[in-house]
Amino acid sequence: METQLHELRYLAARAENCRTETGIPRVAMVQGEIPEHQLAAVYDPMVNLILNGSKTMTVGDLTLRYDPATYFVMSVDLPAVGSVHPSAAGEPYLAVSLTLTPAILVNLLADLPKPAGGALYDPAFSVAPVTPELLDAWLRMLRLMERPDEVAALAPAHEREILFRVLQGPMGWMLHDIATPDTALSRINLAIQWIRVHFAEPIRVEALAEMAALSVSTFHRHFKAVTALSPLQYQKHVRLLHARSRLLAGEGSATTIAFGVGYESPSQFSREYARQFGLPPSRDAARLSLSAEVPGLPAPAP
Repeated sequence: METQLHELRYLAARAENCRTETGIPRVAMVQGEIPEHQLAAVYDPMVNLILNGSKTMTVGDLTLRYDPATYFVMSVDLPAVGSVHPSAAGEPYLAVSLTLTPAILVNLLADLPKPAGGALYDPAFSVAPVTPELLDAWLRMLRLMERPDEVAALAPAHEREILFRVLQGPMGWMLHDIATPDTALSRINLAIQWIRVHFAEPIRVEALAEMAALSVSTFHRHFKAVTALSPLQYQKHVRLLHARSRLLAGEGSATTIAFGVGYESPSQFSREYARQFGLPPSRDAARLSLSAEVPGLPAPAP
């Protein structure tokens, strides 16, 4: 697999230290040290392949580490904190990612048998060793960066192959269940999507459980298992990330933004913000603005 990884590193070497588009739909790459605020974000569902260095991802109380020749699957939107590290030889962190699209998964699943399922309360994100077949699929995809005229014709087939290889692996059940109605994972995802849109509104766990067609106790257990967070913790993390983005963009004072993301008490907002990011809102925004040329939070780096 080292020959495959070497070519993948060569192809992705043009990546910058932020999310770098490849010209291929839904495929991005990143290289080098990444500003910390870009790694604390609500991540879209994705498949992420590490080529150099390593990355840790913390969601709730669960922290995962992944290294070269491993891949990470996140099947639902998750507020997470990441950190990246160079290799032991000093080579910069390098990774590529594919954002998951339910419609593509649905079409692919129609032609495939159901993969082996996870346990009843497994999380919706994990790490697995890469296979030569998955690396081959990624190679065919990234080679299209050098042949842009072929992207429209060939990228969909390569995307299906990457997803097919993931479906064959230990995390295939995640892709299956997120794209299949009436699975526990897809039901929890309905609640996740509601919270993401209505994060500034008060939420009732009973209403979310009804939306997911689950009892309150079952819903709470499933939600915590899938996201490593309770529904209220998930909402709080999303609120704080939105607040940080608005502070960096200069959209108002800390108090105005606190009310805007749903807090009724600016002092509570300040306490929870400092607990999450290490500094009170205004001091954190001032610190980040000194190191960030572009205001606001860009899309999280893979």
